[in-house]
Amino acid sequence: MERNIFANISPLDHRYSLRKENFADYGTYFSEKAVVEFQARVEVALIKALHSRGVCDKQVVEEVQQAAENIEVEEVYEEEKKTKHNIRALVNCLQKRVSPSSRPYIHLSATSYDIVDTANALRYKEGTFNLILPRMRSLLQEWLDIAEQQKETLQIGRTHGQHAEPLTFGLVMAFYCSRLKERMDFIKKAARNLRGKMSGAVGAYNASSIFFEDPGEFEREFLQQLGLKPGPVSTQIVAPEYMTDFMHGLTSAFGVLADFSDDMRHLQRTEIREVGEYFESDQVGSSTMPHKRNPINYENVKSMYKEFTPRMVTSYLDQLSEHQRDLSNSASGRFIPETVVGLLLCVDRLQRVSSRMHIDAEQMKKNFDQTRELVIAEPLYIFLASQGHPDAHEKVRKLTLEAEKKDVSLKEIVQKDEELTPYLEKLTDRQKKMMYNPELYTGKAATKTEKIIAEIRKSLS
Repeated sequence: MERNIFANISPLDHRYSLRKENFADYGTYFSEKAVVEFQARVEVALIKALHSRGVCDKQVVEEVQQAAENIEVEEVYEEEKKTKHNIRALVNCLQKRVSPSSRPYIHLSATSYDIVDTANALRYKEGTFNLILPRMRSLLQEWLDIAEQQKETLQIGRTHGQHAEPLTFGLVMAFYCSRLKERMDFIKKAARNLRGKMSGAVGAYNASSIFFEDPGEFEREFLQQLGLKPGPVSTQIVAPEYMTDFMHGLTSAFGVLADFSDDMRHLQRTEIREVGEYFESDQVGSSTMPHKRNPINYENVKSMYKEFTPRMVTSYLDQLSEHQRDLSNSASGRFIPETVVGLLLCVDRLQRVSSRMHIDAEQMKKNFDQTRELVIAEPLYIFLASQGHPDAHEKVRKLTLEAEKKDVSLKEIVQKDEELTPYLEKLTDRQKKMMYNPELYTGKAATKTEKIIAEIRKSLS
C-alpha cells in the first residue's frame, strides 16, 4: 500500500519534507530505516571481531554480512510484534537469513545496548560528517561572501533597539560567521567523541570474558572497525555525556541561526527596511493584505528554534539512569533525530534565503543619517576625558540634550561652547576628520571583517 504522507503526525514528515527535494538524505542517517540498518552493521562488526579472534569462521562473516545488507525494516517490525523486543527481533531476522551453523554466532556476547548505543554513535557521527557539517558549511560560505561584499557598507549599530555607533554590515555578518564556525567546530569534536561499547549487560564484560582474557581489548577491536572508541567506563549503556555534548552542539548552533534570523527579521521591518527576503512572483504575504511581504523564513527558523531548543533539557534528564540502566531514556532518545532534522531544515532554509538576500545600502545610510550628528558624542567625550576634562561624560550628555532641544547639530553646539575651545584646539587633523564626519567613525570594522573572513576561510581550506 502506498504511504500517504498526509497521514503522518509529525510536521517534519509531511509539511517540511514536501518543501525539501533531498529530504531523503536525512533518512540515510536519521530515519527508522537507518536505525535498523546501522544496528545490523554493528552486528556484522561483532561477527567480524569474533572471527578475528577465531571464534567463528569466514563463512559466518559472509553469511551475516549478506543478511544484514538485505534486512528490511518491515520484517524487523513484524518480528517485534512477537518478541516485544526490537534487538531480539533484529537478531531473529538475521538468523532466519543465514545457515543453521551460523545462527549461534549472531549477537554472541552482546547485550542489546551494546548494539543500540554503538549504532547510534555510528549514525550520528557519520551523519555529522556526511550531512550536518557539509550543509552548515554551505550556509557559512554564503555568509562569508555577504560579509566580504558588504565589509565597507555603512550601517548604524543598535543596542537595546536604539541607535548606537556606526559599523559595517559586513562586520555584522562576520560576527555570525564566527559564531557559526565555532559551533561547527564544537559539533565536529563532539561527533568524533561519540562512543560505542561491547561491555555487556552491566558493563563488566561478563559475557565476553567467557571467551577472552582481554575483553576490553576485544571491545576496542570491535569498535575500531566502525571508527569508534569505547568510553573508559560503561554500564549497560554508554556514559550519556558524549551524546549530551553532541546535542548541546546542535542546540547551541540552532541558537546562532535563530539569533541571526531574529536580527534579519527586525532589519526587514517597514520602518527600517535594510534587508529583505526574496519573494517569488506568485508568493502571498497575507490572506487579507495583498501588499504584505512578511519575513516568513526568518520567523520560521525562530519558531523551529523555540520547538527544539527545550529538548536540550530532555538530553540533560537522560543523563540519569538508575544503577546500571533503566528504560527512562529509551523513548526520549528516539526523538534525537528530530532535533537534527529540525536544525538541517533551518540551515537549508537560511542558505537559500541568504543566497538571495536583498541588502539596501542606501536605506542603511538613510537610517544612519537619522542620528548621524549624535554619533560624535562618544569620540568627543573620550577625547575630552583624555585631555583632562574633569567631567567629560556629563558635559557631553548635557550638550546632546541641548542639541536635541534646539534641533541643531551637536557639532554646532560644541563649536560654540567656549569651555571646550581649549580642548578642541588640541585635536589632530585625523581626530577632527573623525569627529566631524560621523560616517568615518566605524573603527576597524572593515579590517576586522577581512581578518575574520580570512581566518575562517583558511580553516575551511
